[in-house]
Amino acid sequence: MKRRIFAIVAVVALAVAGTVAASASSGRSGTMHLTARFTRVIGLYQGNDVRVLGVKIGQIDSLKVEGTYVVVKMSYDGKYKLPADVGAVLVPPSVVSDRYIQLTPAYQGGPTLPDNALLDVDRTVVPLEFDEIFKNLDQLNRALGPNGANAHGALSRLVDVSAANLDGNGAALNGALKEFSAAISTLAGSRGNLFDTVRQLQQFTTMLAQNDGGIRALNGNLAKVGSQLAGERKDLGAALANLSTALQLVSSFVGDNRTRLTSDISKLTSVTNILTKEKKAIAEVVDMAPYALSNLSLAYDPKAHTLDTLDAASQAFAHPTGPNGLFCQLSGNSPIPGLHQALCAKSAVTVRSFSDLLTVKP
Repeated sequence: MKRRIFAIVAVVALAVAGTVAASASSGRSGTMHLTARFTRVIGLYQGNDVRVLGVKIGQIDSLKVEGTYVVVKMSYDGKYKLPADVGAVLVPPSVVSDRYIQLTPAYQGGPTLPDNALLDVDRTVVPLEFDEIFKNLDQLNRALGPNGANAHGALSRLVDVSAANLDGNGAALNGALKEFSAAISTLAGSRGNLFDTVRQLQQFTTMLAQNDGGIRALNGNLAKVGSQLAGERKDLGAALANLSTALQLVSSFVGDNRTRLTSDISKLTSVTNILTKEKKAIAEVVDMAPYALSNLSLAYDPKAHTLDTLDAASQAFAHPTGPNGLFCQLSGNSPIPGLHQALCAKSAVTVRSFSDLLTVKP
């Protein structure tokens, strides 16, 4: 008997432990409550279903108008978890049947919606009614009808012209659509580079905007140049025509004398090499040529038609001192201070003996 009582107590304890464990694992039990605000709830009544993925988990408890929206209170079984960002959608299953509220998305992990949560109008969705759809279709029909866009047959002509243009071009249109789709895919794959390009264009346009004055001046100058060229277009045309003729003649000349030109250019290369090697001598000749020509013109006697020269040696010995004297030329590096300046003075010093030379005062 004691064994039976002990077994029964053990079974009850295990059942209680299992229930507690299940409650602890779910963390939720009982009925949960939820409030949602809709802009309108046509066809929704108290007692209608509350569903998740089409499965009923609760019902509508009450509906109440508050200002410009309708407050819908609902309850659902606590064993069903809802995500913290859940939304409520009013679903019309058919034309005549009652509507229900679908809670979406389904819970897949993460934070859960607490009890007595409130979903504002930004988290609720109401479908368009059939009368609204028909009204919009009627407005579209009237806008495209004989009293609207087709009042003068424009829409009809558009349809006729489109039909005529597309007749027989189905394959080409299909290919164009495929190519356009491929281009869109390429742009989507290169959106990073595209955005960089747009960014660079934005920087370029910003730079142009910051330099608006300079750009305006440039455009003005270009306009003036264009006007001037337009005024001189006849002369410019004639010059271009002459240039074309000259280029043709040059081309013919080069073609006819290709061998000789090659030989001349080769010889010219040799000449230029020699000139390059002797550039210092040539530079010296060029520097001294003006002086030589000037002296030559001064030495020419137009009356006697002769070139007169000066015996520098005899002059140097005749007047040993002075700017052109022999002593002036020889005393250039003299260690005696002031000797060179005294012997090269404009007023020559008379030197009769070596002692006179030594007594020359600066």
